[in-house]
Amino acid sequence: MQHPHRRHGRARLLLATVLTGALAAAGLTALTAAPAQAATARQVERLDRGVVSVHTDAGNLVSWRWLGTDPNDVSFNVYRAGTRVNSAPVTGSTNYFHSGAPAQADYTVRAIVGGVEQGDSANAIQFRAGYKDVAITPPAGGTTPDGVAYTYEANDASVGDLDGDGAPDFVLKWQPTNAKDNSQSGYTGNTVIDGVKLDGTRLWRVDLGRNIRSGAHYTQFQVYDYDGDGRAEVAAKTSDGTVDGAGTVIGSSSADHRNSSGYVLSGPEYLTMFDGLTGRAMGTVDYVPARGTVSSWGDSYGNRVDRFLAGTAYLDGRRPSLVMARGYYTRTVLAAWDWRGGAFTRRWTFDTNSSTNTGKGYDGQGSHSLSVGDVDNDGKDEIVYGAMAVDDNGNALWTTRTGHGDAQHLGDLDPGTSGLEYFKVSESTSQPAELYIDPADGAIRWKLAACCDNGRGVAGDVYAGNDGAEVWSASDTSIRDEAGAAKGREPSSVNFLSWWDGDTTRELLDGTHIDKYGTSSDTRLLTGSSVHSNNGTKATPALSGDLFGDWREEVVWATGDNRALRIYSTPLETGTRITTLLHDTMYRTGLAWQNTAYNQPPHPSFFIGTGMPTAPRPTVYTP
Repeated sequence: MQHPHRRHGRARLLLATVLTGALAAAGLTALTAAPAQAATARQVERLDRGVVSVHTDAGNLVSWRWLGTDPNDVSFNVYRAGTRVNSAPVTGSTNYFHSGAPAQADYTVRAIVGGVEQGDSANAIQFRAGYKDVAITPPAGGTTPDGVAYTYEANDASVGDLDGDGAPDFVLKWQPTNAKDNSQSGYTGNTVIDGVKLDGTRLWRVDLGRNIRSGAHYTQFQVYDYDGDGRAEVAAKTSDGTVDGAGTVIGSSSADHRNSSGYVLSGPEYLTMFDGLTGRAMGTVDYVPARGTVSSWGDSYGNRVDRFLAGTAYLDGRRPSLVMARGYYTRTVLAAWDWRGGAFTRRWTFDTNSSTNTGKGYDGQGSHSLSVGDVDNDGKDEIVYGAMAVDDNGNALWTTRTGHGDAQHLGDLDPGTSGLEYFKVSESTSQPAELYIDPADGAIRWKLAACCDNGRGVAGDVYAGNDGAEVWSASDTSIRDEAGAAKGREPSSVNFLSWWDGDTTRELLDGTHIDKYGTSSDTRLLTGSSVHSNNGTKATPALSGDLFGDWREEVVWATGDNRALRIYSTPLETGTRITTLLHDTMYRTGLAWQNTAYNQPPHPSFFIGTGMPTAPRPTVYTP
């Protein structure tokens, strides 16, 4: 279904001319072309230049951020130990290859604004062996009440500026080796969350306690600056016995609500906002929804009642809100929260058991993840939750009634059609194996026949021979275009994606390697050294996204001994200039929800790929 009058949802907003004067002083980007309507500026992180130096045998690739608050015509000079190394200002990209330089070369970057060179950036982060290690320390292991010993493995990570210095810090989830899927009985060790700076300094450690069971579906933590104070907060579900970063216990320290099967089906459930700098619990409220009667969620032993998802969304079009959810196989509830002035305020609750927000008939439609984006071009974010979507005001938006799925992708997948597109796979053998959906209204553009439990699906422009993103899944043998037509052989993996090399097509990220798609075979570009992937057969990284440098994406794996987070950044030059994706709020919220259940890669609000137009600039402000 084509919508010729619907402009690129976020892209139109992002391209809007806004405000000079007072707004410019607040850090807004002033653009040149006047649109039909002005965009609402969105709050984003006040980031530093994010300079990195990646060493190769031939020299160092120096790259840096083009910030959303930089002017359109900004250019840059690159300095090594105070001496300029570029012959002319860098204008067409935000990277520079310094041939023959040693790994320890020290770089800074200076922006040129209005013909005036600005001050030095922070010194470049050095990737001397092609990667940078961030030291981490596993928690001590233990033994469960039934005598099973466990240790800890570094699992999913997220990023946020925890201390307000302009550089992203890591928030890392430690998972015990006896973590369980909800369908599996048995005790687990505690889930532990650390705040860690890039130099390896651990800012704090939060122990979620015995009453939060460990596994991919139990703890979905969100890291974001919700109140606009310039520092990120950390939100997570808590319970009796959670110990915050200051050593304070939430609720009862002695309560043990685990039953003989290891499930936690009684006792209080909380939502806590932790201070990103100290790990201190700043506010705790009852988790919404309460579990109520366990069997009302679809079974009596505790599988479906404890299926949690989480995300961050700009529900008012300007500032971020926290979204915490429960359930997707039967009843589904999403609760949106604002964190302002040191307190939680519930914005709305969507409940498929309630008729007040027309949620009736939306039960059983959730996936093992969620997506966030402005699907209806109203300037505010919606939550795409499997085979359904919830509007920014908490009302039901649409459902395809095609049921649960394991993977989903929301993005500008078809640059020839305005707005965002949505691709998902289905678990049910009676539902279409793949669906390509207009997320504005849920109209199905095309679908493949039902076949099986289709557990994997990906959408991204990995093939330069097609004019948009390709989609493929575990049940298919081809990549398909925006019309559903087969375009060639299926890639070697059906997992993550990464912009890694110098062109704008995206690469394949799977396990501990990155591959370039080819029509006859895929080419290995990177193999992580002495690292491990996470989450079993899902084989996902700790984190992948545009964390530093230019718009290309870093990938973070934990080392095999779980003593470091090993960050890889591309050593390859690009001639393409795109604003840091951390200032595209759809991409940034995608990084925030990446750790949710079955991890999925983030997508920006605009198309990046073969033949792409000039990338839009964001309309943003910083606290």
